[in-house]
Amino acid sequence: MEIPYLNLAPMHDFLKEELSEKFREVLDQEWFVQGKECTKFEENFAAFCGAKYCVGVGNGLDAIRVILQAYGIGAGDEVIVPANTFIATVLAISYVGATPVLVDADSATYNIGLEKIEEKITSHTKAIIVVHLYGRAVEMAPVLNLAHKYGLKVIEDSAQAHGALYKGICTGNLGDAAAFSFYPGKNLGALGDGGAVTTNDEELAQRVRAVCNYGSYQKYCHEFKGCNSRLDEIQAALLSVKLPHLKEWNEERKNIAEKYNAGIHNPLFTLPQISDRDGHVFHIYPLLCSEREKLIAYLEARGIHTNIHYPTPIPLQGAYQELADSITEYPVTARICAEEVSIPLYPGMAQEETDYIIDVLNCYRA
Repeated sequence: MEIPYLNLAPMHDFLKEELSEKFREVLDQEWFVQGKECTKFEENFAAFCGAKYCVGVGNGLDAIRVILQAYGIGAGDEVIVPANTFIATVLAISYVGATPVLVDADSATYNIGLEKIEEKITSHTKAIIVVHLYGRAVEMAPVLNLAHKYGLKVIEDSAQAHGALYKGICTGNLGDAAAFSFYPGKNLGALGDGGAVTTNDEELAQRVRAVCNYGSYQKYCHEFKGCNSRLDEIQAALLSVKLPHLKEWNEERKNIAEKYNAGIHNPLFTLPQISDRDGHVFHIYPLLCSEREKLIAYLEARGIHTNIHYPTPIPLQGAYQELADSITEYPVTARICAEEVSIPLYPGMAQEETDYIIDVLNCYRA
């Protein structure tokens, strides 16, 4: 049996006619940027998240960056961010000239270590970025309490957690602002790059929109040094077709994850803990194995394709050589980066595929 790590065909085949019709509709309208399709998607996605405002942007990295810029965060400022994350989260901080301050991961959730945040706060700290990594919503109450205590902004990196809930509230509506990615493999994916910012702050939403439009509220009048980062009409229209199915797709993801957790009994693996079904939408299913390369080779030989999120910690990336000496401060992150293996999980997986993966994993021996 051959099982890809990710297969988008089951979702797209089901919607192919509707997606094609929507594409033709946008093509016939001949309006491709800042039109009614983007406005419609922004309104619908804001409602999905429970937020008042949504601004479509070019990608998830831009979404974080423009939030920071709109808040006036820059040179001389510090932004707290988890060490266990994709580099885009940290790059956004660097792009505005601020300094990323890394916090090690929690060993149970793999998200930011909540008890380690306060010790990193200084007089230069302006914001905390939480990453709802792998699809698991961060426990937000302690973060929000710290933000209130020290007067900090809380920014959600929700790129992997469309639709995850914390105490009944959707990601994208838990902090001061949130950044989303619609990269094709996300739980809600476009057919190209795309992203969004959600917030309940009208002033911030307006400023984000201006930042993304060359720093302009009014055509040819530029209030500040902005950029060009806008969700185009085609991607917005296609996302609008897919959005009504997101909850159903997330339920499929959770069902598969629960099946994995119930069926995989091999003591050589550490499986993700599920304490709140609504709080994790399983963008990926990460298991840890101390002999990762051997496991990957074993699975590949049996037709099961995998991925790694993420093999190199931020402090060991060439782009952040200045942080290399600090790697010993992040032992949990280092372990996750060394052992994490992402196994296939996507809507439309057949029962025989998940059964096969479980059987193969249970037969693995070091």
